[in-house]
Amino acid sequence: MIKKFAGALAIIGAVVVAAVVGFQLLDSPFTTTTKDHSPPPVLTELRDLADFHAAQAQFEVTLDLERDVKWVPSAIAGERVQFVGVGTVDAVVDFSTLGAGAVKISDDAKSVVVTLPGAYAHAPVLDHEQSHVMNRDRGLLNRIGGMFNDNPTSEAGLYEAATNKMADAARQTDLIDRAQEHTTTVLTSMLEAMGFEQIEINFQVTSAAV
Repeated sequence: MIKKFAGALAIIGAVVVAAVVGFQLLDSPFTTTTKDHSPPPVLTELRDLADFHAAQAQFEVTLDLERDVKWVPSAIAGERVQFVGVGTVDAVVDFSTLGAGAVKISDDAKSVVVTLPGAYAHAPVLDHEQSHVMNRDRGLLNRIGGMFNDNPTSEAGLYEAATNKMADAARQTDLIDRAQEHTTTVLTSMLEAMGFEQIEINFQVTSAAV
């Protein structure tokens, strides 16, 4: 009986060793593979763009926001987060609204006057790859509450606050003036190439803003 038992153990050991060696030689037959069963992208709309993006400002915004609970120590309840937001604000001129009287050419076709809508700033575009939370401190009750929340540290509010600050900062720069100057330069070069000798580019006052 003992000999038979020992023989059985020997056979089992040999099978295990063979299996281990086989896995190593085959580079593990149970490796994980990923299959993409997603449907192809669906085209919902094609649009012609008539906005000339004439200038761009890049911003880096640092937020340091703290939420306190009155009469309660911050170690117990409350939250403080430091967030860095990186993004851009484009200033554009909308050519889609140009009417028949926007371009006036002289009788001798040597001078031209072009009247354009004023440049305005688009809504800020946040770079989600570069934007990040530097530090987040939460009180004990906030951490416990977060255990029952699907998204206890959602950054949606931080993104919104960062873009709002970028929009405010863009209004304090010469972004609009630079956009109109660049548009004037580009159009002047084009019209000169068309043979016009006297060129005047005017911009209307616009209320569009970020």
